[in-house]
Amino acid sequence: MKVLHLTSDFLFTPLYQELLSKIECNDVQNIIYSPVAYKTVYEKFPSNIIISECFHKYDAFIYFMKQKKIIRDVHRKIDIRQFNLLHAHFLFSNGFTAMLIKQRYNIPYIVAVRNTDVNVFFRYMIHLRGTGIEVLRNAEKIVFLSASYRDQLLSNYVPRRYRDEILNKSEIIPNGIDAFWFANINTPRTLPDSKKVKIIVAGRIEKNKNHLTTLAACKILVDRGYDVQFVVVGHSLDNALKSKLIREKITQYIPNQPKEELMNLYRDNDIFVMPSVNETFGLVYAEAMSQGLPIIFTRGQGFDQQFGEGQVGYSVNCFDSQEISEKIIKIIEDYEPMSKRCVSLVNNFDWNKIARVYIRIYREMTVSSN
Repeated sequence: MKVLHLTSDFLFTPLYQELLSKIECNDVQNIIYSPVAYKTVYEKFPSNIIISECFHKYDAFIYFMKQKKIIRDVHRKIDIRQFNLLHAHFLFSNGFTAMLIKQRYNIPYIVAVRNTDVNVFFRYMIHLRGTGIEVLRNAEKIVFLSASYRDQLLSNYVPRRYRDEILNKSEIIPNGIDAFWFANINTPRTLPDSKKVKIIVAGRIEKNKNHLTTLAACKILVDRGYDVQFVVVGHSLDNALKSKLIREKITQYIPNQPKEELMNLYRDNDIFVMPSVNETFGLVYAEAMSQGLPIIFTRGQGFDQQFGEGQVGYSVNCFDSQEISEKIIKIIEDYEPMSKRCVSLVNNFDWNKIARVYIRIYREMTVSSN
C-alpha cells in the first residue's frame, strides 16, 4: 500500500517521524510531501520526504492563491497515480489539496482536524467555512485528536443536514508520546500528607498556558490550610508574566529541561496542572501520566474527553481558579487510585497502538474504494 502524506508541519514537530516509522513496519510505503515557504532552512531528508519551497510567506494571507501554488507544485513533483490513498494532516492547510487530487484521480483521502482548524480557520475565517465542510464531506475518513474538538466542530460550524454524514466517518485518535516515557514508566504514587501538595506545570511561559490562573488556585489552597508548592518549568516567552510568577513565595521557576530531567521533576511533584486557553492535544499531560501524576486540563480543549471525569484527573474552566482549586482537592482525596489509573491508561498514547489504528483505517479505505 502506498500512501501520500500531505503535511505543512513536518519540519516543526517530530510527531510525523514517530507515527510514520511505526506504520512503515506494517508494509505501508509512505511518501511525505511538505510544502514550505521560499527560503525555509531545513536539513537534507531521505528521498521519501519531499520538502518543497513553493510559495511566499505572504501567500498565507490569501488562502486560495497559496493552495493553487501548492497543488501546482504537487503535480510537478509527484506522480499522483502511484498512490492508493492520501493522508492530509491538517484540514485547511492540506485537506483542500487532497480533495482536488481526489477529484482529478479518484484517490481516497483521510483528513485530520486540529486545533488551528477549529480555533482559527473555522472560528475566524468565516469565508472559508464552506470550503472546510466540503473537504470533510469528500473525505473517506476524518480524524480528531479528541472528542471535544469533534463535538465543537459539529455543534458550532457544521450545518445540521451534514452532521450525521460527518460523524459516521469520524475517528478519535490521539497523538502518541515518545518511547522514552514508556521505557521509564513510573510506579503509581502515594501522597503521604494530604495537606501538602506539589503542583507542576511544564511548557512555554506565555498567556495561553494560563499560569496565573493556576497560581491563583494555589493561593486559594493556601488560604484553606494547604502547604502548596507551585513548580513552573519551561522557556519564557513573556518575561513580565515570568516576573509575576516568581515574585510569589510558593513559586519555583526552572528553565526548560531535557526529558530526562523533566522526568525527575515529575517524580518530585504530585499533580500536573495546565489549564491552557487553547490546546491541540497536549503531550505533556500524557507524559506526566506516565510518571503517575494525575492531571488537570481545560474543558473543551484537546485533551478533554480522552478519559472519563475523575479517571486520571479533571477538566476545568481554564479561567476559574476556584474550580481548579476544588478539582485539586478532589484529586488529593482519590490520589493513590488515580495515580494507578494514570500509569495503566497511558498506554493509550503508545505510537505502536496508534499506528495499528491507522493501518486498519487505511485498509478499510482501500477496500471500499476498489
